[in-house]
Amino acid sequence: MSTSTAFDPTSLAQSWPAPSRPCPVVTFGAGSIVGDAHYPAYRKSGVPIAGLYDPDRDKARRLADAWGTVAFASVEQAASVAGAIFDLATPPAAHARVLEALPDGAAVLIQKPMGGDLDAATEILQICRRKNLKAAVNFQLRFAPMMLALKDAIARGWLGEVVDVDVLLALSTPWSLWEFVAREPRVEIALHSIHYLDLIRQLLGDPRGVHAKTLGHPNHRIAQTRTSAILDYGDVVRCNLSINHDHAFGRRYQACEFRVCGTEGAAYLKLGVNLDYPRGEPDILEIHPKGGDGWVEVPLKGTWFPDGFAGRMANLQRYVAGEDAELVGSVEDAWNTMALVEAAYRSSASPATPIAPKP
Repeated sequence: MSTSTAFDPTSLAQSWPAPSRPCPVVTFGAGSIVGDAHYPAYRKSGVPIAGLYDPDRDKARRLADAWGTVAFASVEQAASVAGAIFDLATPPAAHARVLEALPDGAAVLIQKPMGGDLDAATEILQICRRKNLKAAVNFQLRFAPMMLALKDAIARGWLGEVVDVDVLLALSTPWSLWEFVAREPRVEIALHSIHYLDLIRQLLGDPRGVHAKTLGHPNHRIAQTRTSAILDYGDVVRCNLSINHDHAFGRRYQACEFRVCGTEGAAYLKLGVNLDYPRGEPDILEIHPKGGDGWVEVPLKGTWFPDGFAGRMANLQRYVAGEDAELVGSVEDAWNTMALVEAAYRSSASPATPIAPKP
């Protein structure tokens, strides 16, 4: 990049190309994420919705009626739709059974996490390999307009070499929207911060290790809702996550943001959907570019919800059609994110370095 080139925020890529001939989608699961994100994304991007299945027949029927589609009577009936992309919006414990029911060679998008722990993720990986499934995990933050623009800015050299990544959340998350969460032994890292760990892996590669502590809160029984973590990238790159889903004291001092600093520039991002979820607030991306003298706002053309979901599905559809050479976030790559999650839980369960006693 020439230092004389002026930074043009409107030139940054913010969307994934659409498939030329989108395949219909069959969804497993009728939870709030489907109506709040999956289906709005598919309708907005012109992806046909062929139907859905959920063991709660009434909930499935209500969602199907709201979106003008079909509620299937069984997993097997849903899996029999020819030429479909299968969209698993299921709890982690249900992934393996649904995958086994799919036809060999099918294309499938699997809700994160890729199983409840690394052993389950390994089982899912082996099922996908055995059945030759074209399978990706729904880490759609990689495809959010602000994140695509950030990665484009980094690739063009506007930040120099990335040396600092900070993730800060201090907000109040309505966990009651997801009924299964109250029964899960692993929540915050496995179901939420996994997005940030996956994105950081895409930006920085795999860390050497992780120091982490994740815990719940006295005001509720959700297993974990607060996490502190440091990812070890050696002696040059610093990466830190400070996550608090129990900052329930009004909007004024809440936050949901990334700070990405390089040797010659920096970026600030606000992830608006988590603030007043699911209605959310607008996302924000500002960049202090190499050679610039101030912060420049990038005019965003979409938001994480639903546009990140549209991009995630577009890449899978295009990969199946031969229009994309790479399946981003494939199960092979997603297993590495699960390995990082597992390491964070192991770190949290391990004793901290003790402080020496006073002589």
